[in-house]
Amino acid sequence: MSDGELPSRAETVIIGAGIVGNSLAYHLAKQGRDDILLTDKGPLPDPGGSTGHASNFLMPVEHSKEMTHLTRRSIEQYDDMDTFTNSGGIEVARTDERMDELERRVQSAKSWGEAGRLLTVEEIEEMVPYVNTDIIKGGFYSEGAGTCDPLRAGEVMRARADDAMDGGLTLSPNTEVLDLHVENGAIQAVETDRGTVEAGEVVIAAGLWSPKIAEMAGVEIPLTPAVHQMVSVGPISFFEDYEGEISFPVVRDMDTQMYERQHGNDLEVGSYQHRPILWDVEDIPSIDEAPLSPTQPPLTDDAFEQSMADALEIVPELLDDPEAGIRHEIDGLLSVTPDGMPLLGPLQDVEGLWSCAAVWIKEAPAIGEAVAQWMTRGWSDIDLHGSDINRFYEYGTSREFVKNRAHEGFQKIYGIVHPAEQWQSSRPLRTSPFYDRQDALDARFFEAAGWERPQWFESNEDLLERYADELEGLKRPNEWDSRWWSPIILAEHLHMRDNVAMVGDMGFGKFDFVGSDVVDYMERMVVGRTDVDVGKTVYTPVLAENGGFVSDLTIARLGDEQYRVITGGAAAGGDRAWFSGHIGADEDVTLIDRSESLCTLGVWGSDARAVVDSVAEEDMSHEAFPPYTAQEVTIGEVDCWAMRLSYVGERGWEIYTSMGQGQRLWDIIAEAGEEHDIRPVGMGVYGTTGRMEKGYRLYGHELELEYTPAEAGLTFHGVKDADFVGKEAYAEALEEDNAATLCTLSVDDHTSSDGERRFMLGNEPVLNKDGDVIVDEEGRESYVTSAGTGPSVGKHLLMAYLPPEYADEGQGLHVEYMGEQYPVTVEVVGSEPLFDPENERIRS
Repeated sequence: MSDGELPSRAETVIIGAGIVGNSLAYHLAKQGRDDILLTDKGPLPDPGGSTGHASNFLMPVEHSKEMTHLTRRSIEQYDDMDTFTNSGGIEVARTDERMDELERRVQSAKSWGEAGRLLTVEEIEEMVPYVNTDIIKGGFYSEGAGTCDPLRAGEVMRARADDAMDGGLTLSPNTEVLDLHVENGAIQAVETDRGTVEAGEVVIAAGLWSPKIAEMAGVEIPLTPAVHQMVSVGPISFFEDYEGEISFPVVRDMDTQMYERQHGNDLEVGSYQHRPILWDVEDIPSIDEAPLSPTQPPLTDDAFEQSMADALEIVPELLDDPEAGIRHEIDGLLSVTPDGMPLLGPLQDVEGLWSCAAVWIKEAPAIGEAVAQWMTRGWSDIDLHGSDINRFYEYGTSREFVKNRAHEGFQKIYGIVHPAEQWQSSRPLRTSPFYDRQDALDARFFEAAGWERPQWFESNEDLLERYADELEGLKRPNEWDSRWWSPIILAEHLHMRDNVAMVGDMGFGKFDFVGSDVVDYMERMVVGRTDVDVGKTVYTPVLAENGGFVSDLTIARLGDEQYRVITGGAAAGGDRAWFSGHIGADEDVTLIDRSESLCTLGVWGSDARAVVDSVAEEDMSHEAFPPYTAQEVTIGEVDCWAMRLSYVGERGWEIYTSMGQGQRLWDIIAEAGEEHDIRPVGMGVYGTTGRMEKGYRLYGHELELEYTPAEAGLTFHGVKDADFVGKEAYAEALEEDNAATLCTLSVDDHTSSDGERRFMLGNEPVLNKDGDVIVDEEGRESYVTSAGTGPSVGKHLLMAYLPPEYADEGQGLHVEYMGEQYPVTVEVVGSEPLFDPENERIRS
């Protein structure tokens, strides 16, 4: 391991030598990289970032599968480096609402395969006798939780990286990055105050300073520094009889958004309940200027007053110790992003430049491993789609947006966050030309990828009376189940099935690909055969080399050398990066992003043809416009392009036109549909009720890297002759028996123990008749990937992957929801729709 003169060139340059950069260097070395420069502007082993001041405890159970698996894997790595202490962790509840949330925590633990159980007040008192149990109602125990030493882990990782490269790791502490050199859209070199290093690839792992480094390359990493307050009190006489750093479980006082953890003879008290205190990167002091370190400014006393009062209430025996005093107090700076998730992956506008930012101690080793796998082989063992930095493309990187969302999100860190909860700040941001018309109809807007999309329309409330009989038993009496939901969604669904509805805009990503090599390129990128006649559409998975899902989308052939890709708005940034990253240097292929220039209006239902045909210049009959085709049409005065397909299982079209003509298109269709009682309906129908009845899979829910198309029931493409990414693994999956198969289930009885009907929302564990979580031979737990009511079939529907012994139609199982088990039945094994299984409505 060299630590001296800066090299003139390095194949890989990692900027940042905190726990993230150290982990990345180690795992890249394990993956075969043999020329790595690891640099930081601070000294080693503690360069002055968040790694040096974090409280360093790891609580593995979250409602995010991705983050739970990353934390579990990080604990394994810390343990392997002998830098982990398994103390366990307890989240205590002061309120009934929090106890319900802890029931959900148990539910998530089972779904993600992590140990966790509820504790009585008496059990908490036995495990942490210094907690004031008079003010709590119970708790959640995470037996896998504990503490780590990230600075020592960093030293171990650097040594292991050096060993893996036979002494080839170059360290350069006390080295400030001054600029990133980019030419022809690719990273070329890193300029520092000690010289310039040519680089084949560069990873920004600089924590709070990552946005500043990214700006040098003309790109954005959307995070902001935020304060997490912490004080250390000691010596505590209670701890004097115990050896080691920690002898009791970490305690998180969730309702006050605080934690208390032993640290030797001291007690660390940390708080997230104070007002959000955000910093600008430019205001962080240098190492020389900072009294402790750049990320440890002095405590803001007034902001901590309530926190100290609450801490005194929960652990009075410790904090009232007359021998104890405050030894250390800081406003510790950490990274906060617009949605609370990390920022990982290739920065799509600069080839060879990667982000590994906004990573906390508890998931850092696993993220280093996963990003190293992504960089070297194209996919990671743990699916990182929720952390893909490109999810914010085209909308979520401005400083104002980042700070607004970080301010709002800071208050959610220990909060009770509903699965459907909507962000309130920086809205509306992206609006379609239909927005004003929808707003006038009292739309309830939800946001996805920055787009404002109606979830339902209060103007359709009259439909509740019309469909009262059909909706009997499908309404949700419990407030949690019905939060961010309305029975109007179900009525809108039935109206669409019986009549006609318009849905706009779905916020799709829309990319045109043109060039003389585009046919071969498109064949290489996807599973489905794309060398089809002009005007044909192809729904297809997009795979990584391991045969797991990168995306699923629709491709339409527009011409001999032109295609259009339509993908979900939330997946658009990642898909754009994936497709653009696979265009060869010598290939004549150009990607044209049409996402902000084209809007989409869906018209579906039994009367859809009657409505559209009455205002279209072209023949819209079944013979002239067959299903699964696309063509240019003129609707009234508006030039459009339309695809005859449906995500809701009904006759109709997705109609595309320019943003400038979108409002006119809406008005024409609305007026033409008046005699058919056309109604606007929301994404609650499009994305949930219609989709669930048809068994359509959704990327990020059913479709992930760890499942294959065979397991997802998407085998109708077979194996085409042309080579494509993931072909070998895909072909093998088709030949092998599935370890699990995606199934549709229905809830047999919604009645809880107190007589109230409850409705699952998703991510609940699926249990066998003995009450055990079902696990397939690959070690994957069965859980509800999607949940939603199917009004046409009169059932609440769930999707879940089940191993062969349970994937049997008519099989009775259970799903655990909020601490109770509910009987369910397997309705469909595979992809056959529960509603209209022959797809007669779409094809008529």
